[in-house]
Amino acid sequence: MNKKAKPLANIPKRAKPKSDSYILSAEEKKELVALMKKERKKRLPMSAQQTIPYIEMYRDGICRVNSRLYTKSIRYEDINYTLAQNEEKTAIFESWCDFLNYFDNSIFVQLSFINQKVDISEFQKAIVIPLQEDNFNGIRTEYSDMLKEQLTKGNNGLVKRKYITFGVEADSPRIAKPKLTQIEADIKSNFKRLGAQAFSLTGYERLKVLHDIFNQENIEPFRFSFDMVARTGLSTKDFIAPTSFDFSEGKVFKMGNTYGAVSFVQILAPEMSDELLTHILELDGNISVNLHIRTVEQSKAIKDVKLKITDLDAMKIQEQKKAVRAGYDMEIIPSDISTFGVGAKQMLKDLQNSNERMFLVTILIMHTAPTRQKLQSAIYHTESLLQQQNCSLKRLDFQQEAGLMSSIPLGFNQIQIERSFTTTAMAGFMPFSTRELFEGGEALYYGLNAKSHNMIMVDRKKLKNPNGLILGTPGSGKSFSAKREITNAFLITKDDIIICDPEAEYYPLVQQLGGQVIKVSPVSTDYINPLDINLNYSEEESPLTLKSDFILSLCELIIGG
Repeated sequence: MNKKAKPLANIPKRAKPKSDSYILSAEEKKELVALMKKERKKRLPMSAQQTIPYIEMYRDGICRVNSRLYTKSIRYEDINYTLAQNEEKTAIFESWCDFLNYFDNSIFVQLSFINQKVDISEFQKAIVIPLQEDNFNGIRTEYSDMLKEQLTKGNNGLVKRKYITFGVEADSPRIAKPKLTQIEADIKSNFKRLGAQAFSLTGYERLKVLHDIFNQENIEPFRFSFDMVARTGLSTKDFIAPTSFDFSEGKVFKMGNTYGAVSFVQILAPEMSDELLTHILELDGNISVNLHIRTVEQSKAIKDVKLKITDLDAMKIQEQKKAVRAGYDMEIIPSDISTFGVGAKQMLKDLQNSNERMFLVTILIMHTAPTRQKLQSAIYHTESLLQQQNCSLKRLDFQQEAGLMSSIPLGFNQIQIERSFTTTAMAGFMPFSTRELFEGGEALYYGLNAKSHNMIMVDRKKLKNPNGLILGTPGSGKSFSAKREITNAFLITKDDIIICDPEAEYYPLVQQLGGQVIKVSPVSTDYINPLDINLNYSEEESPLTLKSDFILSLCELIIGG
């Protein structure tokens, strides 16, 4: 037999609801506050190491972020997109769209673009010409000073790195590894199709990236090996964590002595330039841009858009009913409803008829600086740039910790602020700009990059095609460029330099550098003996046979055969 519920009048007065609220006694308030403090203390990290959101980093580069998420990272180089012709740009854009469509809803994707200032002296070491035991050290010193002056015209003191981090959910590393390996091979293949070089990061390299982000004021190099973990009993987090994290302020945080702030990008423009990301990354200073991409299943995306169109149509009908009751034209409806309706229908058409998919994207920008004033200045410059593109930069309020941990290349997003994009709109965040060439060793100076104004230092002998050709209009400096390269090669390398100079244009330069000048003409004292032969004349064939063939060919040319 079921008992009847007690009437409300039988409930004690203290527990009786009053206006849907419950009045606590003083003792209950104390207990509740103590319980909340205890729970909050459990959730809050007690050390800088506990703040870093991953469980374990393996040697092969796989990171166990949480109990089910495993991620890997790939670093890729830039390609020349900004300076390419329109046909080539279109081909790159379409290939990037195909790249994005590769990811399904089971893959977590994060694109990271990290710009960090380094000690300019490291770059100066790469361009200083070492002195030698000859009479040309004065020229070497003067040439080095010229290169240092050119170095200040660009931002070579800024190291730019591009990463793509991808992850899958699995019950164990053994199950996750083959999936990640297959995705890794496919991503590298797609980058190769785009013409960009891609390199998988090992566990050490991923930890070094995190160390450089967390310890920006530290000039000490990253010293770590996985053998040190077993030998010292420390975890990998102990080697990368800063001295402290401070998230006490709502819109600013501190890592050690470095100030930082994380913001998200609010996009208001219906269309964006494909150079928006390039313009942001051209800003001077420490800046990190991260795009967390989540693919929506095609059937679900179409269903969501249809529901949104239905809601907009219902709103339109309500507005038309209001218009009829008010006695004005029913075609006059709020512009937002009309605009959003057109956009939603176009999105549905793209999803159904074109090779388009839907993505949910979180765009985060992290600024760091040694002082609070420099941090505010960097944020202001970024805000001004985004306003020109009809976008706005919104600071994360009391979410700086989650924003910071979502701005490191771990593939884990803790900020639930998303914007939907189709494939074409998502490809507007073109990750390519212009390729930089700045090598060390016996690299020669070839001027400044037309886009970034950075120095071009390259050793042509290491390139796939070491040949060179100087083109230009009359008076544009072709001869000067050739003389500069000859002088640079003479001062840095020990290569043999042979110049064929029909107009005797390079004779003064060769004479100043102590070279040998050989004049070949009917009235000169120098001659070329076509019959001359030595044992090193040929490495593959018989020297005598090869020379005989040459003499026969020469005789045929002389007699006109």
